[in-house]
Amino acid sequence: MIAICDYGMGNLRSVEKALARVGSEAARVTDPEVARDADGLIVPGVGAFPEAMSRIRARGFDDVVSERAAAGVPVLGICLGMQLIFGSSTELKGAEGLGLLEGNVTDLDAKGGKVPHMGWSPVTWAKPSPLTEGLGDEEPFYFVHSLASRPGDDADVLGTAEYGERFAAAVERDNVFGVQFHPEKSSAAGLRLLSNFATICGQALTSAPLRSASDKPPPRRDSAPLRSASQPA
Repeated sequence: MIAICDYGMGNLRSVEKALARVGSEAARVTDPEVARDADGLIVPGVGAFPEAMSRIRARGFDDVVSERAAAGVPVLGICLGMQLIFGSSTELKGAEGLGLLEGNVTDLDAKGGKVPHMGWSPVTWAKPSPLTEGLGDEEPFYFVHSLASRPGDDADVLGTAEYGERFAAAVERDNVFGVQFHPEKSSAAGLRLLSNFATICGQALTSAPLRSASDKPPPRRDSAPLRSASQPA
């Protein structure tokens, strides 16, 4: 079972329905102890980073997500949930995140475009991944966001999109994944990505651990360079 962490913010029902459409057993979970026994965890999110982290900590999901990620359980952050898996955000007065990946979150530089970035944008994959199995080298996904994640390690970038600036639209390190877009609102490509995540969760139970941090990463495909986490948005 895939646990969708319910801390009171996010498109939980639509994510649950999308996973059901691809034949995956998933449930919204309000008890962190139930999430602890899941085959995979999804951290959704819509709203402000500081409020989300306050609720996650109040309900005890921060410890469970960190512990299970360290144990090799697949974790997927969606939209705000992708931002939450990084170390910190400058949104509002700023806040610390879950810290599953190095990096921070700052304002999206739309270069004069309307913010939030809302609508369909093509995502270009930077490297092969089981999360993108069966998808084209470039696929459109649906976005709604005003901030962007700045990974501390470019090797964690799975895919990029462009809205004013080119930004990290998807990230991956070992069993930790994040997507800035909404796969549950992204038609066939989004359903395929969620199906792939369900497959990853099933394989994690029966196969050897995913690539360790000490292993050489797969070759990157050509993509536009991203600004490092130390540079301003």
